[in-house]
Amino acid sequence: MNPVVYLRALSDPSIAPCLVLVDMQKEYVAGQRLMAMPHARAALGKCSGALAHARSMGFPIAHVRQLSRSSYFNPATEFSGWIDGFQPVGADMIFDRSLPSCYSNRQFADLMDSCGGHFIIAGFAGETACLSTAIDAYHRGHHFTFLADASASHRLGKFSAEAAHEMTTAIIAVYGRVIDTDSWISDTSDLGIVPRGNVDAEHGR
Repeated sequence: MNPVVYLRALSDPSIAPCLVLVDMQKEYVAGQRLMAMPHARAALGKCSGALAHARSMGFPIAHVRQLSRSSYFNPATEFSGWIDGFQPVGADMIFDRSLPSCYSNRQFADLMDSCGGHFIIAGFAGETACLSTAIDAYHRGHHFTFLADASASHRLGKFSAEAAHEMTTAIIAVYGRVIDTDSWISDTSDLGIVPRGNVDAEHGR
């Protein structure tokens, strides 16, 4: 452990921002189901890269999932489960919610209030969960970064999914920072709070 980085991370939450992955659930990749996003494979690849980077750097990771009593995201079905490769591990945090914003989970809201709301957000769906969380963060004076290419949106009326996501990204940029995943990884590659050589040992590999 580098004591200098350790003290910086304690005094400035932006040094080790929390990666918030939203709704990395099978409902979004389940064939012809209403919520499925067959065009979102590229976003999944970027989410995977962001997750791997956060783990290698020792950044805190929060998984926020949607659970409901409808036919979608119902915990009684397999579709509410994690997409392969995105299962929480080790010290990862898990927050459940039934409303769009991640802040609708009281524990998530308390965590962000207590650390100044420095977080990176990625995942699904851009036009609902990510957008509403961004607006909530702004109203609370929190600071977030949206990884636009690590997210995707549904089709909205006459607008294609791609056009809807472009509009969603532009709206989110009004409330916070928008960046692509590769740029975020590059910008934060020297901010890890855990020496890289110790990561595998910590995860038992």
